[in-house]
Amino acid sequence: MSSKIIVGIDEVSRGSLAGPLIVGAVILNSVPKGLRDSKKLSFSMRLKLNKEIREVASAIGIGLVSNKFIDKFGLTQAISVAMNQALRNLKVDFYHQVIIDGNFNFLPDNKKVITLIKADDKIAEVMAASIVAKVYRDSLMIKYAKIYPLYGFNQNFGYGTSAHLAAINQYGISKIHRLSFKPMKDYLN
Repeated sequence: MSSKIIVGIDEVSRGSLAGPLIVGAVILNSVPKGLRDSKKLSFSMRLKLNKEIREVASAIGIGLVSNKFIDKFGLTQAISVAMNQALRNLKVDFYHQVIIDGNFNFLPDNKKVITLIKADDKIAEVMAASIVAKVYRDSLMIKYAKIYPLYGFNQNFGYGTSAHLAAINQYGISKIHRLSFKPMKDYLN
């Protein structure tokens, strides 16, 4: 670990058809073994690493925007708002650098931001942010599965699996579906 204080930021659920968009922001004191992009880890491995990250992180922030916000303002604005929330929720006064996964700066007013394609594969803090955000969102979707049991959110986590799309066609849309996304637009038409 360098002596630089690095904030890693990553979002999850950009392409999900239902539920909120979540952003994680993490500052690590040390790097847990086995850390990698959340998409490359099993559910159980993400849970294990999330616990370890929470033990070694000096700060963790979560940002959340609802499906309704996404529908009203669009995905770019939603990601920007969630990233700002996550950064504020770190509750730290100083850091040297913020690294956002990808090539688009969703925080243009923050002069400490750099973007890096595949940062969730290269930078420990971004990997950790990816895992923390994914575990947080998965736990929300498991709760939503109890409220909206017809859609299998505890298995598809809101993504457009064939079973999820079949449920939308059979039962309609729920209050947490993103109406601005194509399958729901098609359904509403």
